[in-house]
Amino acid sequence: MAETENIYTNPKNYVNREMSWLEFDYRILGEARDKQIPLFERLKFLSITASNLDEFFMVRVASLKDQVHARYKKLDIAGLKPEEQLEMIGRKTHDLVSLQYSTYNRSLLPALESHGLLVVSSHEQLTEAEGRYVDKYFQETVYPVLTPMAVDSSRPFPLVRNKSLNIAALVQKKDEKEVLEFAMVQVPSVLPRIVELPETRDGVRRVVLLEEIIERNMKQLFLNYNIVAAHPFRIMRNADFTLDEEEASDLLVEIKKQLKKRQWGEVIRLEVEEGVDKHLLKILRKEMAVGSEDIYVINGPLDLTFLMKMYGMEGFDDLKAPSYTPRPVPALMNDDDIFTNIRNGDILLHHPYQTFDPVVNFVRMAARDPEVLAIKQTLYRVSGHSPIVAALAEAAESGKQVSVLVELKARFDEENNINWAKKLEQAGCHVIYGLMGLKTHCKITLVVRREEDGIRRYVHLGTGNYNDSTARLYTDCGLMTCDPKIGEDATAVFNMLSGYSEPPTWNKLSLAPLWLRSKFVKMIRRETAHARKGRPARIMAKMNSLCDKEIIAELYEASCAGVEIQLVVRGICCLKAGILGLSEHISVHSIVGNYLEHARIFYFENDGSPEVYMGSADWMPRNLDKRVEILFPVEDPQLKEKVIHILRVQLEDNVKAHILQPDGTYEKPDKRGKVLVMAQKQFCEEAAAMARRQVEETDVHKTRVFVPEEA
Repeated sequence: MAETENIYTNPKNYVNREMSWLEFDYRILGEARDKQIPLFERLKFLSITASNLDEFFMVRVASLKDQVHARYKKLDIAGLKPEEQLEMIGRKTHDLVSLQYSTYNRSLLPALESHGLLVVSSHEQLTEAEGRYVDKYFQETVYPVLTPMAVDSSRPFPLVRNKSLNIAALVQKKDEKEVLEFAMVQVPSVLPRIVELPETRDGVRRVVLLEEIIERNMKQLFLNYNIVAAHPFRIMRNADFTLDEEEASDLLVEIKKQLKKRQWGEVIRLEVEEGVDKHLLKILRKEMAVGSEDIYVINGPLDLTFLMKMYGMEGFDDLKAPSYTPRPVPALMNDDDIFTNIRNGDILLHHPYQTFDPVVNFVRMAARDPEVLAIKQTLYRVSGHSPIVAALAEAAESGKQVSVLVELKARFDEENNINWAKKLEQAGCHVIYGLMGLKTHCKITLVVRREEDGIRRYVHLGTGNYNDSTARLYTDCGLMTCDPKIGEDATAVFNMLSGYSEPPTWNKLSLAPLWLRSKFVKMIRRETAHARKGRPARIMAKMNSLCDKEIIAELYEASCAGVEIQLVVRGICCLKAGILGLSEHISVHSIVGNYLEHARIFYFENDGSPEVYMGSADWMPRNLDKRVEILFPVEDPQLKEKVIHILRVQLEDNVKAHILQPDGTYEKPDKRGKVLVMAQKQFCEEAAAMARRQVEETDVHKTRVFVPEEA
């Protein structure tokens, strides 16, 4: 038995988390390289790989470097030291960047030109007329914004901001021939990076990047100097900060301090233009204190995230995927108010195929309904102009009890959340900043309403954030219910968050970090026991990431017992699939499509009495042990079937799915001779069809009601 258990926990049977994440970015890059995809969608995918890689360095690579500095020797899930992981990451990311720019230069640029858009790669390629145009643009628009910075004995090397694009130069005084001095200017992010030129040749529109315009006019910034060399560069800093919450008397103030520190954290990556002057590079290396392994020589424009702006250019709709408008939810397509509809039965929401409006309206109507006494909600990430926050503020101003937990530690949304927290407090809301040492990641809204038969609690539970913007891009599920037991649990959740009051028993909700881990383990073991007795046993689960060793070990044991396990894991997956004697009954699918897969759904066969759950937690240590998360059951038979249908369609996807291979790579399934299934497209069509049927049924009903019967 001990030998068998060792198989399940042996580090050789796990994939390094960072390598798995990079495999995910390769899958996205594969979409950018796929010529079957509309050209501008490919630009978007390439942009996403660049922004993903930025965050990966600022957080994951930065964390590993911190571990090396601290001489931290603990091995990761795959048995690797931090130094070994950094070495592997370095090799793989250099290869990834090379493939990014090969895709950009050899595939996308020629394709763009053939479809009427030329990116002028260098200011030296501008025509005389174009040169005059960009010089005028520089003088009138760009020059007033720039701050040229020279470095000498009286002016120290300037602070280079994280992720900012800059142009470094070697300059020489006109009356001196020997001394070279360093100077730089930041390319202003407040100006458009893509500048369209007025001249069109053979029907081809031409654009040039802002840094090329600045580089062309560098002599205007240093009038008494000759420009010996000028090249763009960009740095990435350590943006992963840790808080000593026990020592922080004011969490909001402490997070503000840490946000400022991001601008001068350790430099962990330096990007320079290919062909950069060697002396200039030597200065940058010294001042940034980076080793050769952290220097990325770029064959093309630095920071490919500008391609997302190019995607937004007008006039190229035929090169983009057809736009989709989220459809209304059939259960709400009537004249009743939202509370009446929820009383009629639980309501399942599936975004972005169905509109996010019901969630916004739920809070908005609660704010304006005189019978509503209290609104309580958790906010992790919200949009810049959040209608939900506006509704909460309106409710507080009208005298309702409004309690909002704003998670200040939501990475890279800290500043936005601090601003919202202040506005909510000013409106009279009771704002909570979360529990010490834990991130509050659960998505829950509770509305307490006075009705004829007493107080009733309405609850919305979701897998995604209360963000009306990302709800159009992320696939998520939600449940609206007035189940009294869930209402009791929801009240207990907020009492625990605001006053550390944990009830002795819970009804239907499962919480992390209290017992969510043990519940998942218990349900997996139940399937294992059923399989060993020859009973029906199956697990289907969908999540963003899977890297919890205990959960994976339990899945390995379940597979060895004969449990069929089908997983849909978007990103990180530290499990090895299809290994004989370990995981031959486990398959892992990863779907990369127009929408970001974000829902968490869990199905357990349970000897023919299936249980279905949704929630906010992935199978990761941070979600199960270090965050407040909620798992909720889907019990209505019809809704349960709809959720199971979502899982099955995704598992049948053979167009956008990638299948994890035993060697850790991902391959698209063989489509030859098979009916093509694209899950996201199918869900769009199904949502449209359901809304259409509801309209038709409503019209028929109205006809029956209003047309008098014949005598």
